[in-house]
Amino acid sequence: MLTAANIHYETSGRVRGINHGGIGALHALARQLGLIDAIDRRLRVLKIHLPYHESDHVLNLAYNPLCDGTCFQDIERRRHDENFLNALGARRIPDPTTAGDFCRRFTRDHIYTLLDVINDTRLKVWARQPRAFFDRATIDMDGSLVETTGGCKQGMDIAYDGTWGYHPLVLSLANTGEVLGLVNRSGNRPSHEGAAAEVDRALAVCFRGGFRQVLLRGDTDFSQTEHLDRWDADGRVQFVFGYEAAPNLKALAEDLPPSAWRPLQRPARYEVRTQPRRRRDKVKEAIVAARGYENLRLRCEEVAEFSYRPTACKKAYRMVVVRKNITREKGELRLFDEVRYLFYISNDRTSAASDVVFTANDRCDQENLLAQLHSGVRALKAPSDTLESNWAYMVMTALAWNLKAWWALTLPERPGRWHEKQREEKQWVLRLEFKAFVNAFVRLPCQVVRTGRKLVYRLLGWNPHLSIFFRLAGVLRC
Repeated sequence: MLTAANIHYETSGRVRGINHGGIGALHALARQLGLIDAIDRRLRVLKIHLPYHESDHVLNLAYNPLCDGTCFQDIERRRHDENFLNALGARRIPDPTTAGDFCRRFTRDHIYTLLDVINDTRLKVWARQPRAFFDRATIDMDGSLVETTGGCKQGMDIAYDGTWGYHPLVLSLANTGEVLGLVNRSGNRPSHEGAAAEVDRALAVCFRGGFRQVLLRGDTDFSQTEHLDRWDADGRVQFVFGYEAAPNLKALAEDLPPSAWRPLQRPARYEVRTQPRRRRDKVKEAIVAARGYENLRLRCEEVAEFSYRPTACKKAYRMVVVRKNITREKGELRLFDEVRYLFYISNDRTSAASDVVFTANDRCDQENLLAQLHSGVRALKAPSDTLESNWAYMVMTALAWNLKAWWALTLPERPGRWHEKQREEKQWVLRLEFKAFVNAFVRLPCQVVRTGRKLVYRLLGWNPHLSIFFRLAGVLRC
C-alpha cells in the first residue's frame, strides 16, 4: 500500500505554519482566565523586566511539554521558530539557560505565591461548572521519588530504596485530576512530612471554590492522627486513611465475633454492553505453577468494623478492617493458608463498611496521575541544582497538566438535545492522558495568518475531535 516514489522536498514561499496550532487556544484560555496578568502583578522574582516578565518565563516552561518538549534544551527549537513566535505574538522567548537562571532565583515564598496565583485562577474555572460539581471534592495525597544522577544538587538525599534524589509531595483533586499542591522535599524525608499544612491549604481552596464537602484520602503514611480531631470538628470534612496493621489492631480484629464479618463483594471493573468474552488463559500463572515457584492466591475477602481511638486523638473513629484469606502454593502443592489484615480509619459513620473500603481503594487512581507527571508532562524531574529551583521547575511545568484540565472544564454543556453528548465529551477530555490530549488538541498543523486586527490559525488538517476543539474556540472568542 505504501507506493510513494520520486519524493522531493522544497521550501514554501510566504506560507507560515506551525505544528502545534492548538497552543493558541491554550494561550487564549490563560489570558481569558487572567493567569498572565495575575502572575505579573503578584510574582516578583525579577528586579527589572528587560525584556521578559515573570509570566513569559512561567508560560515558557508550561508550554514546553505541550509542544513535545521534555527538557530545558527543547525550548531552543521553538526559540528559533519564527512562525511559533508569530503565533504567540512574541519577538523572542527565553532561551534554556535563561529559563534555568529564572528557576534558580525562586525562594520558598516565591513558589507559594505562584501556587496561590494558580489556585486563584482555578477558582474562575470552577465557577463555570454546574451545581452538581460542588457536591464533594476528593483530595488525594501521596509522595513520589524523583531520581537524579547528579552529585552536586543541593537538598538531594538517599531514599528508603537506595534512590538518590528528591521526594516531592503531590496533592490532587480526584474529581478533575488537577494538581492542588506540590512540595519538593529531600529524598530521605517521610511521605507524610508537611502533608497536614498542604491539606489545610487545599481545604481552604476547595471551600473558597464552593465545594460543600471535602473527602481526604491517603495511604498508611498519611494517617496523621494528631490532626484527625481538628479535621473532624469541621462538619464539611471527611477522611479515609489507610492505617498501619499494628499488633494491637490485629488482636482487636481477631477478637471480633464471627457474626461481625461480612463477605466483601467487589464490583465488576466494567459493564458488559454486548456479550461477555471468554477469559484468556493465564500464561504467567501457568509458568509459575509449572516451574514450582511460590504463588499467593487470594481465596476470599471479608470486612468488619469496630470503634478505635488513636493515642493522639481525643475521639474514637470508625476502623474498617479487611481480612484477606490467602493460600500459599508451590507448583501444584498447597502449602498453607495465611490471613492478612488491612485497616482504614474514617469519620464516615453512615456509609457501609464495604463502601469505605472501595472509596479508599479508588485513591490508587492517583498513581496514574503521578505517572503522567513523571513520563507525560515530565514535571517530576530535577534539571536544576538546588531544592527550591527544582521545586519551582516542577510547579511551572505541572501547570501544563492543570491547563489541560482547565481546557476540558471550560468546554460548554449547552442545554438541549446534545447536552448528554457534550457532557460525555467533556469527561472524556478531562480523563485523557497527556500525550493523547496533545495529539488530539495541540498538535494541529496550522497556517498562521496575521491581518489588521486578527491573528488567524488556519487548520491544514483534520481529525475527528475538531468539533470539540471549535466548541471551546467559540467560548474563548466570546
